[in-house]
Amino acid sequence: METRFTGTDTYVATEDLMMAVNAAVNLARPLLVKGEPGTGKTQLAEEVAKALDRPLICWHIKSTSKAQQGLYEYDAVARLRDSQLGDERVHDIANYIVKGKLWEAFESDVQPVLLIDEIDKADIEFPNDLLLELDRMEFFVYETRRRVLARHRPIIVITSNNEKELPDAFLRRCFFHYIRFPDRPTMERIVDVHFPRLKKDLLRDALEVFFDLREVPGLKKKPSTSELLDWFKLLMAEDIPREALRGDAPRSAIPPLYGALLKNEQDVHLFERLIFMNRRDAR
Repeated sequence: METRFTGTDTYVATEDLMMAVNAAVNLARPLLVKGEPGTGKTQLAEEVAKALDRPLICWHIKSTSKAQQGLYEYDAVARLRDSQLGDERVHDIANYIVKGKLWEAFESDVQPVLLIDEIDKADIEFPNDLLLELDRMEFFVYETRRRVLARHRPIIVITSNNEKELPDAFLRRCFFHYIRFPDRPTMERIVDVHFPRLKKDLLRDALEVFFDLREVPGLKKKPSTSELLDWFKLLMAEDIPREALRGDAPRSAIPPLYGALLKNEQDVHLFERLIFMNRRDAR
């Protein structure tokens, strides 16, 4: 098995990102990844698993998620129902212990990659409630009086969109990396990976529109990498000519299929007002 992450054929990883992944693996610490939505944080775990030939286990966090659910849950309702039906399974409480994603990772025969996705969606105490388990790689099942030990320490990737601050005690146990928004040369490499047959002129003009759009002051949501890729897919599917992207002046027209880039009416109205002002000043 590979032991160092160097990116994949479908994921362009910068040098600092590769160094961060490998540092977290060598330190046996969770990799905490932050960055703008759409910069490939979640996909990173998938690509690390692919590159290192490891199984991937995903724990997608919601606002209602509790740390205990990652370990296990005791299904008392199912046991009560079975007892009313006279099911023999009720005599063994282990039949009603539902394993969580962390337990699944601990029991893996091969060192897995465990993704804890968007940890900042949960309650502020959620990260602290996992400190002991992530440190010692073990936990205790009180209902069955069993101690669960990790066969292999998982490669843990934790993503956050910075919706809330994470506790200092949790941060101390992580290796941190912020995925910066790709510059133009990196973005060209990313697009080329997904659309290798794209004409260079169309690529150049579309990126010009995209980066120009991101620089519009006051945008509520700047278009991301994933939205750019969606836009390119539509441009190719609809066979949009290069000329449709080129105006007489910067920001002189709404981009074709702009719904892939601008995701709320405030930003569309803002962009339309900016276009109107630019046209008026050009007269």
